[in-house]
Amino acid sequence: MIHLETSGAGRRLALIHGFTQSGRSWGPVGDTLEQRFRLLRLDAPGHAGSADVVADLPSGADLMAAAVADEGGPASWLGYSMGGRFALHVALRHPDLVERLVLVSATAGMDQAAEREDRRRSDEALADRVETEGLEPFVRWWLSQPIFATLPPEAAEVGSRLTGTPAGLASSLRHAGTGTQEPLWDELPALDMPVLIVAGALDSKYRDLAARLVEAIGTNASLEIVEGAGHTCHLERPDRFLEVVTAWMEAVRSISPPPA
Repeated sequence: MIHLETSGAGRRLALIHGFTQSGRSWGPVGDTLEQRFRLLRLDAPGHAGSADVVADLPSGADLMAAAVADEGGPASWLGYSMGGRFALHVALRHPDLVERLVLVSATAGMDQAAEREDRRRSDEALADRVETEGLEPFVRWWLSQPIFATLPPEAAEVGSRLTGTPAGLASSLRHAGTGTQEPLWDELPALDMPVLIVAGALDSKYRDLAARLVEAIGTNASLEIVEGAGHTCHLERPDRFLEVVTAWMEAVRSISPPPA
């Protein structure tokens, strides 16, 4: 059963966090968004309240789509990193439940089978590590990786990351790690809802992937680069991130009325 917490009122907005995080890992972004939207904070499979849920990307997307549907039907979806990969699967598999899609520091997968196999092996080693070390030492080590070099410690939301379990994170790595993802690039033109792709200017890898996502999706996709921020651009520069996302959502507001 996917854990979901709701807050706020208005149009529904589903949030899917990144690896090691939880639905409570959105910091000032979540606090501000719940003043404008009916927030649906999902705990991804293997994380926090969904720690016991074992699911790959497609089945995890199905479970989260069902959880959001049970809360009232279609929503806008915002996913960061791993959460972006889940949200992309939701949009492709359940487009009727996705009014608007925001992908942050996300990818549609690795093109080469050999590259995916290398990543699967790396993720298996990480799964072994978290099972051996335990949750807190692993999370502290995870946040020391170069990809998080621009994330201030006080913005890392460490407490929310420690609500999971070693077994849950290991399961997530083995079943929903990037190496397990079949590339979706050829499927992206099927997305017909408004899509916003966001990346940090200091994260060159995902900045390039963001441009590729926009090109592959087509004219309904927009690109925003958050200057002075890296992979966790929403936590590093929350004010600028919120400005970008809320302005875009207002510009592409659905013609359907908000829920009562």
